[in-house]
Amino acid sequence: MISGLQEKIEKMLFFALSITGGTIFNMKSLRQFDLNLLVLFEALVTERHVSRAAEKVFLSQSAMSHALNRLREQLDDPLLIRTEKGLQPTARALDMLPEVRAALRQIERALAPPTQFDPTTSDRLFTVACTDYFEAVIVPELISHLRKVAPQITVEVEVITEDASQNDLENRSVDLVVGMDATDIVPHHLVVEPWVTEKLVCLLGQQEHPGTYQLSLEDYVKLPHVVFFDQTGDNASTIDHWLKERELSRHHIARTMNYMAAAKIVARTDAVATLPYHMARLFSQLFPVNIVTPPENMPAIEMTMIHHPLFSNDPALIWLKQQINLFGQQVQKSALTAYQ
Repeated sequence: MISGLQEKIEKMLFFALSITGGTIFNMKSLRQFDLNLLVLFEALVTERHVSRAAEKVFLSQSAMSHALNRLREQLDDPLLIRTEKGLQPTARALDMLPEVRAALRQIERALAPPTQFDPTTSDRLFTVACTDYFEAVIVPELISHLRKVAPQITVEVEVITEDASQNDLENRSVDLVVGMDATDIVPHHLVVEPWVTEKLVCLLGQQEHPGTYQLSLEDYVKLPHVVFFDQTGDNASTIDHWLKERELSRHHIARTMNYMAAAKIVARTDAVATLPYHMARLFSQLFPVNIVTPPENMPAIEMTMIHHPLFSNDPALIWLKQQINLFGQQVQKSALTAYQ
């Protein structure tokens, strides 16, 4: 995009500076031309007066006179000629003026800071690749909030794939990846920010484990487990690393893609699932399962928010991240309050 803009500007300037009867301007290369002289050219030809042109661009009269001499030398044209009516532009200067003005305006637009993002009027479509934690816990509240503050904005969620954390972020088919474990491996060039840290709890079926509300480490490793696929392909989770440090391991009877499937399996078997508190609370309202305190010192899950550095200064993306962080802070606070 930048190279295209540069090429277009250079073509415009080439035309403006070579417009006399087929004679190429007296320069080795357009790239050697001081573009600041074109700002001064526009002021001189517009004002047709050295002092007024100098005031317009905040230069001294002597500096403007020197710039005029440089322009005359590089363009091989007098540009301004003194007459009874004062300084008058030459034919070449008049022909160049509209082209130089257009080129300078385009450069100004290219260098201007990004326009402010107005969520109240924007119809932006955001695509978020996420875990089912984000989709189940955050998205309903987030969409309800956006309907009030940004009614024309659309948010689409999709499952996290390998491409989502690589190509999709770069080509903007995905704006954010939200909810991945901080221990998951992602490409080093991506911007990974902490999002939510939440306590892990266990989920047990009421039929197979009535009255069980706390698990010792010994009981925990004896139980069959339902575990989860890692989006990056690493099947050893934070819990497995934690157990390995204690020279322990767990046996799993199923590995699922999402928490919902795990909760349904737990409800029908003697297996245990270990998951974030808010997901466990949701499933305890839907299925015959109980939230069970895990073994002491089990690590919390630290979830992240990932974007591509190409878009770090995008006002719309910054705004969306602020909204997601707001709800992340709320659920993190409620989890600490409810499950201490």
